[in-house]
Amino acid sequence: MKSGKLIFVYGTLKRGGSNHLYLRGQTFVGEARTVPGFRLYGLDGFPGMIALAEDRAGVTGEVWSVSPEALTHIDGLEGTAEGMYRRARIPLQAPFADQVVEGYLYARSLTGRPDLGSTWKE
Repeated sequence: MKSGKLIFVYGTLKRGGSNHLYLRGQTFVGEARTVPGFRLYGLDGFPGMIALAEDRAGVTGEVWSVSPEALTHIDGLEGTAEGMYRRARIPLQAPFADQVVEGYLYARSLTGRPDLGSTWKE
């Protein structure tokens, strides 16, 4: 299998998550954590990750190698065209610190949304 783009997932796309089927046929690379500076907030049954300078823990998740076709489907799920999330480079801790990994940052208002900390538990 040729290598694909590395993406960091932290919510419903993770193994066992309700949207994990979007990763069917893709390659699990490993568990990961962002560098400090990221936080999860509760939306409507799923999390949104934002950059938050004062965070000291980072966010836990998984890294997957995905095909261009799978990435297109995931972008659709995440509502990138509608401005719900934006895909961006996400700096991760070792062993992924030197790799280019992208993930999804929530791009809308967090007013009234609960702070979930570093880990999403579906």
